[in-house]
Amino acid sequence: MNIETDLALDMVRVVEEAAIAAAHTMGLGEGERSDQVAVTAMRNAFETLPIDGRIVIGEGERDDAPMLYIGEKVGMPTIDGIPWPEVDIAVDPVEGTNLCATGAPNAIAVLAASERGGLLHAPDCYMEKIVAGPACRGALDLDAPVEENLKAIASCLNRDVDDLVVVVLDRPRHQQLIASIRATGARIQLIGDGDVAGGISAAIQGSGVHAMIGTGGAPEGVLTAAAIRCLHGAMQGRLVIDTPELRERVLRMGISDPDRIYRARDLAPGQKIIFAASGVTKGTFLEGVRFFAAGCRTQSLVMTRASNKVRFLDTVHLDRPPGPAGIRLN
Repeated sequence: MNIETDLALDMVRVVEEAAIAAAHTMGLGEGERSDQVAVTAMRNAFETLPIDGRIVIGEGERDDAPMLYIGEKVGMPTIDGIPWPEVDIAVDPVEGTNLCATGAPNAIAVLAASERGGLLHAPDCYMEKIVAGPACRGALDLDAPVEENLKAIASCLNRDVDDLVVVVLDRPRHQQLIASIRATGARIQLIGDGDVAGGISAAIQGSGVHAMIGTGGAPEGVLTAAAIRCLHGAMQGRLVIDTPELRERVLRMGISDPDRIYRARDLAPGQKIIFAASGVTKGTFLEGVRFFAAGCRTQSLVMTRASNKVRFLDTVHLDRPPGPAGIRLN
């Protein structure tokens, strides 16, 4: 079985189920509930896939997460003892739970999958990141001032710096970064949550976004890197190790150089990569779930490293029609 060609649409179904479940809670102000229903829907969908799956980035450690915890096995039972392909999976059943809870744009259900060992086991900490499109490969430098990076990005895109739109998470820690970007004349799109969506926007042509810069979650950094590998974009990231306890933990995880600058291919080194996302609420590049009397409509995207394509899928999900006396037919 070829992971990319044989499982891509199955992975879309997984994120669609999570997105639909979460969308039922949209705007209710209950982010934890949104995440719980999406986790359950995603896990149930995984159980129908012919894979020997392992969660490498999920809802947390086993003691803290009842489902889709790091190290959890997913996939359907084998048939006649024939082994399924080994697949590592990174998930965020609702990237932007607060966005879903408030009905704000850009909440998505997202996952990345690769052959065993193809995704970095990132610790649950912060990561400095800079992301841009394919034209900027080799031009980014996480250690350089933001002004130099924006000049490099503009040069690669044959634009002026004041033509650029940069996504930044709206956080107090980014006050100086925001001031520095504005001083260059570049425009800023502040987002409340969802830096995976922000990173993808920076690498997809036609999104109107040219870069994402700032500090977000390290697990989200691996998901972003998987997408960037498929898009042939540019990315650098560095873990923020700011306590002795965290430094000890990353060393136990096998990360010997906590100050290392990672590129996309370091964070997602797999040769076969699938990235899939489905909109929960309307966003920059995906529509949210839209319900109607007989079902709902979703918009998703899927990409693989080998295909050099980003496929957008607009799908109508019809409810099963009721039978006699309102009984649902299988």
